[in-house]
Amino acid sequence: MNIEELREYTLSLYGVTEDQPFGDDVLTFRLEGKIFACLWLGGGSHDMKESAEARIALKLSPERNEELRGQFSAVTPAWHWNKKHWSDVYYEQVNDALVQEWLKESYLLVASKLPKAIRVKYIS
Repeated sequence: MNIEELREYTLSLYGVTEDQPFGDDVLTFRLEGKIFACLWLGGGSHDMKESAEARIALKLSPERNEELRGQFSAVTPAWHWNKKHWSDVYYEQVNDALVQEWLKESYLLVASKLPKAIRVKYIS
């Protein structure tokens, strides 16, 4: 999956918006104003010196983060985010279907925390 496909898939999820509150090198994806994914666009102040590989930070449950980090070398504690709740996924190193699954999981986690009246729009 390349960066354009990743962005297109994420924006295809119902109700998702994007913005760049952290600068031109990072694109955030939100549901009802809550960030569930943060895509590094390359370069800028968010570049990690030891690795310039394409990555996206996903919000997942602490248990799920530990599980994925144990199974996949392409999933690491998120740089610049709460490492308990966020993982960096080096999406070019992982099967596209898994990346989409984890993105949807992050989306649904944030949706599940919304007030019930709003949540029903996103979780069937």
